[in-house]
Amino acid sequence: MTTVSIRLDDAEKLALDEMLSEMGMTLSTFYSVYTKRALRDRKIPFDIEALSDPFYSKSNLCRLRHSADQITQGKTVTKTIDELEAMESE
Repeated sequence: MTTVSIRLDDAEKLALDEMLSEMGMTLSTFYSVYTKRALRDRKIPFDIEALSDPFYSKSNLCRLRHSADQITQGKTVTKTIDELEAMESE
């Protein structure tokens, strides 16, 4: 039998202990079950994904298409930086 030591944030450890207690499980049992599942399935037993790039979100792509349509239709306004700064101070 091997002992494994891990570091957890205090608040996360407390929340995990409370959740596991409600399930009738200890932290040691939880990690034992997790390890057995990972070894049986030969993978981490949950999906790990990077957050998607918000640039490609549905709402942003819709807004980009709308802007592109406006450019195609000639619905644009051209201002210099000086003109924009003057508008800002108005």
